[in-house]
Amino acid sequence: MVNAYSFILRQRTRTALGFTQRFTPIHFRRRFSTSPIARLRSSDLKHEDLNSLKVNSDRLWKSIHSTAQWGEAHRYGDHQVETGLSRLALSDTDKHARDWFVKTCESLSCQVHIDEIGNTFAIRPGMRNDVPATFAGSHLDSQPMGGRFDGVLGVCAGIEMLKVLDENHIETEGPVGVVNWTNEEGARFPMSMMGSGVWAGVRDLSRVCALEEASEKRGQKKKTVLEELEHIEYKGKIKARWDEGMRLGGHFELHIEQGPNLEKRRERVGVVEGAQGYKWFEIQVKGQAAHAGATAYEYRADALFWASRIIWRVRDIAERRGGLATVGIINSEPQSINTVPDRVTMTLDVRHPKAKPLKEICTRISEYLTEVERHSLSKKGSPGIHIVMRQIFSSEPTSFDSDAIRSVEESARNVLNMPTNSTAIRRMVSGAGHDSVNTQKRAPTAMIFVPCKGGVSHHPKEWCDEENCAVGASVLLQSVVRFDQFRYQRGDFE
Repeated sequence: MVNAYSFILRQRTRTALGFTQRFTPIHFRRRFSTSPIARLRSSDLKHEDLNSLKVNSDRLWKSIHSTAQWGEAHRYGDHQVETGLSRLALSDTDKHARDWFVKTCESLSCQVHIDEIGNTFAIRPGMRNDVPATFAGSHLDSQPMGGRFDGVLGVCAGIEMLKVLDENHIETEGPVGVVNWTNEEGARFPMSMMGSGVWAGVRDLSRVCALEEASEKRGQKKKTVLEELEHIEYKGKIKARWDEGMRLGGHFELHIEQGPNLEKRRERVGVVEGAQGYKWFEIQVKGQAAHAGATAYEYRADALFWASRIIWRVRDIAERRGGLATVGIINSEPQSINTVPDRVTMTLDVRHPKAKPLKEICTRISEYLTEVERHSLSKKGSPGIHIVMRQIFSSEPTSFDSDAIRSVEESARNVLNMPTNSTAIRRMVSGAGHDSVNTQKRAPTAMIFVPCKGGVSHHPKEWCDEENCAVGASVLLQSVVRFDQFRYQRGDFE
């Protein structure tokens, strides 16, 4: 890559070696101990040097779309890239994407490590390699009807970071790397942020390995996480533990916002301060099947009727307290056109940026379900309904590390060449859960958001413009280098 920064480096190299003639860079396979080229340490980089350290936009863009060949689905237009993505965790298409990740990182002379839950860590050596690496991380799995950018942007930007550091012959003080976390989406195996949760010690490895698919294929037994890890050959040998396995010195994640705020305000970068908490529940409404023509309303225990009232009310409860409630899956039985449904099973997702209101919303919903039960039994002649609400997942509100956030904010202003009071950069809280929520429990963490078209995500039409991808990736690159400098100055590498 030829840019202003490369020119600065070549000038310094010429001076260091006593050359006065025109200097031609040598292309080589990176080997720190044997490289004949004078290298520049990240601790030597000044503000003006970092200003020119940016990604190759065209190369990043091609990388993002080339990975869509594994799981390309749900075409919505005539252009080659106008498709979505269906690359469920631990599927054959996920394996192909993982293989690409490993092969690409190894071609950049990274050491690749896979842990027991399939988390894959690629490490680029630094001046000191007996310390935890600073990572860029995200995920390559998608929703069943997902888009091309959710998670993929962060992983591809991390690989682009490695390429730029190599091209500019930069030695980081400590190691840096890229991590692909397993099953962030929780779509195929119903546990969001699964791999990072096991790594952080908030999810039990044995229970996660026994977790079954959310839905089964006709005539086939549901597969478990362990079975599929072994099937795609990504059950690694190192411990899936932050303290016994791969240690992290820092974690930075680039992601599309998955909401409309940045785009509507015409802001370029979101400096993410944390993520709101959320809880998942399974709700079962049990009634009694009856003939649709022969059973009058007063004698019915219609599970679907009462479920519809619950769906409306939980949204109202959350909205009144500044939260969000969503029923994402609903199934009724016995699925007969002329039979009153006797059972409904549905999921409930409840979110709020603060822990206390989140708890209040969940408590009030539970109280309301008890009221519904009581009301149904008060109907003369009706057998009434019974409701069971079971929590299946929880992630508490998270605040990211102040030093990591500062690295992102300084990098964003540098990349955009913006003054301190610029409105192109916004501090914000993530509405969605991300692997960074788990890494923050064990390592300094921060996130970078870039706008996505219409705020659309988890949909085939999810889109992020090439320029926004490149801006976010450049912020990620500089954030990792800045944090490496910060750790060096703090004495982490002594």
